[in-house]
Amino acid sequence: MPKIITAREKIDQLLTRGVEEIIDKKSLKSKLLSNKKLTVKLGIDPTSPNLHLGRSVPLLKLRDFQELGHQVVFIIGDFTGIIGDTSDKESERPMLTEVEVGRNMKDYSRQIGKLLDLKKCQVVYNSKWLKKLGYAEVGNQANIFSLNEFISRENIKKRLDQGKRISLREVLYPLMQGYDSMAVKADVEIGGTDQRFNLLAGRKIQRFYGQAPQDVIMGPLVAGLDGRKMSSSWGNTINFVDQPQEMFGKIMSVADNLIITYFELLTRADKQRIEEYQGLLQAGENPKNIKIELAKEVVALYYDPIQAQLAAEEFTRVFSKKEKPANIPVIKPRSDKVDLAQLLVDSKMASSKSEARRKIIEGAVRVNNQKIIDWKKEIQLKKDDLIQVGKRKFVKIS
Repeated sequence: MPKIITAREKIDQLLTRGVEEIIDKKSLKSKLLSNKKLTVKLGIDPTSPNLHLGRSVPLLKLRDFQELGHQVVFIIGDFTGIIGDTSDKESERPMLTEVEVGRNMKDYSRQIGKLLDLKKCQVVYNSKWLKKLGYAEVGNQANIFSLNEFISRENIKKRLDQGKRISLREVLYPLMQGYDSMAVKADVEIGGTDQRFNLLAGRKIQRFYGQAPQDVIMGPLVAGLDGRKMSSSWGNTINFVDQPQEMFGKIMSVADNLIITYFELLTRADKQRIEEYQGLLQAGENPKNIKIELAKEVVALYYDPIQAQLAAEEFTRVFSKKEKPANIPVIKPRSDKVDLAQLLVDSKMASSKSEARRKIIEGAVRVNNQKIIDWKKEIQLKKDDLIQVGKRKFVKIS
């Protein structure tokens, strides 16, 4: 029988699970215990059309607040997305156009709806208030901060030491994120540890406008498929919109030392269960068996337990029993002789021809189980020929 978790225990979990730092923890805990309804803010810039599991850490924390009855506000940074935040970047982030940002954020509400109850979530766009600001207002906000505060940040200092360009646009970004907090009257803001300066900027700007400063919860960054920070720009992501089988397969490919971390950060499996898995791993259990449970937990979170179980069965069939997938997508080529790189793009097994060519050169592409490494060569295909990319992606010729 599942253990009943008290409200106080839920608050303790909210303040500890997936948390690196809280400012001001004493203040926030007092507010939570007082049953005051808080306005809790999270902002994400639409720099990519797909949200990935690295983004789920703050989103799940936002859901924790939502389940405790607080008002959650999800800010889609349609204005800040154009400007670009370089908090976690080693070089200047290029500015995006309004068209690019509009295209990227088109599906954001549906994606966050996989984790949040949209009926109880306020979704807003920060262009609503940031577009209206003039030089006088921005100048007043900028006067709150010193240039030394900005350039003392670790990644900015590193770039300066390397002689890399720092644009004035980057200096202004924390003002915009901070103004968002004032605009929605945030009591709490959630973000990653790489956002520390921007999150604290919100506290300063709120004070400037006569508001009580927000408390801040900072969560850890998540390692991606290659061990580096999960990032769309590096292509090492597991996306909210990945199909169940693809999501399952990606989880199974992560390093074994990430299993418990992924359980803690990317799921809401209970603490006792996670401790049991950790004990099994320490006792010599095959990590693959625990990773299957992790993959099922993640897929169920974004889809449902039935889809998770089907994905597990498919994985076992393809990888353990070396059988072909049960349902292979079918594609009709443009002609009998095909440009294989273009076919991979057409079948969505590669996002671009350059990526397709790279996969071919790396030996990741097979036609009827024969490895193809010459991306320039046209391939003669016939009905029922099987194209495979890596271990998880298949398509059949119609």
